[in-house]
Amino acid sequence: MKKNYNMQITFKLLTNEEAHIIIPYLDIMNSQKVPMDLLKARFEEMLSQNYEAFGIYDKDELVGCFGLWHMTRHYCGKSLEPDHVYIEDAYRSKGIGAQLFSWIEDYGKEKGVTAVELNTYVENFPSHKFYYNQGFIARGYHFLKKI
Repeated sequence: MKKNYNMQITFKLLTNEEAHIIIPYLDIMNSQKVPMDLLKARFEEMLSQNYEAFGIYDKDELVGCFGLWHMTRHYCGKSLEPDHVYIEDAYRSKGIGAQLFSWIEDYGKEKGVTAVELNTYVENFPSHKFYYNQGFIARGYHFLKKI
């Protein structure tokens, strides 16, 4: 893997007022084609729950985003769930994802978290390989039924 030593990657917790800057990335990942007004409304609601929005920056330039859900699960204790991880194409395959998940683990440890769990789409094979390489194991299937 080639490293770009000019990059200065940081992960920044966004305030609720700043968080709207990642909505274009959420729209790119919007495979369900949720209308923009509904996507924005849902995101606003997420910000009022156990959720934090983060920007991924190269110096001062926004190059990606992710969110973290905070929860306690009966089977693993206090956990973080990364959500909607997105890194711009030009920044992929440069080690940022590994750096991000190392950062998430450190952040979680500071918050007393005992596990990190996540969902990924079944057809997203590159992400599966990445998460296995980060030490994650597949423990089940995520089912969804719209009502």
